[in-house]
Amino acid sequence: MDNVRIDKWLWAVRIYKTRSEAANACKRGKVTINNIECKPSRIIKKGEIIVIHKLPVTYTYRVTDIIENRQSVKNAVQYAENLTPQEEIAKLNIKNVTVFAYRDKGSGRPTKKERRILDNLMNEIT
Repeated sequence: MDNVRIDKWLWAVRIYKTRSEAANACKRGKVTINNIECKPSRIIKKGEIIVIHKLPVTYTYRVTDIIENRQSVKNAVQYAENLTPQEEIAKLNIKNVTVFAYRDKGSGRPTKKERRILDNLMNEIT
C-alpha cells in the first residue's frame, strides 16, 4: 500500500469531505507537497510535508503513514501530523471579533469627524 494518490490520502485522513473536493483542490493549486504544486494523481510518501490553502488558513501536515481507506476521526490522527502554526489557526476566530457601531435610527449619515473615529477604530482591530 505504498502507492497512494494525494487526493485519496487527503480524503482518507478527513482533510476534505469528498475525494472530488480533494482532487479539485489539487487541480487549483491549493495543495503543495514539499513546496511543489501537485496533481491529484501524485503518489505520496512518508515524511512529506503537505501544505493546504483553505481560506483564510494555510494548513500544514506531515505524512506519518500511508492509508488508502477513509478512517474515523480518532484513527485519522495517526496518519497525519498537524504542523499548522497557532497564528494560522487564530485566523479562524477573526470573524468572531467584529465591531458593530450602533447609531440611533434617524440620526442620518455619520459626519466626517464620526467617520474618522469609526475608521480609526476599525484600523486598531485589524
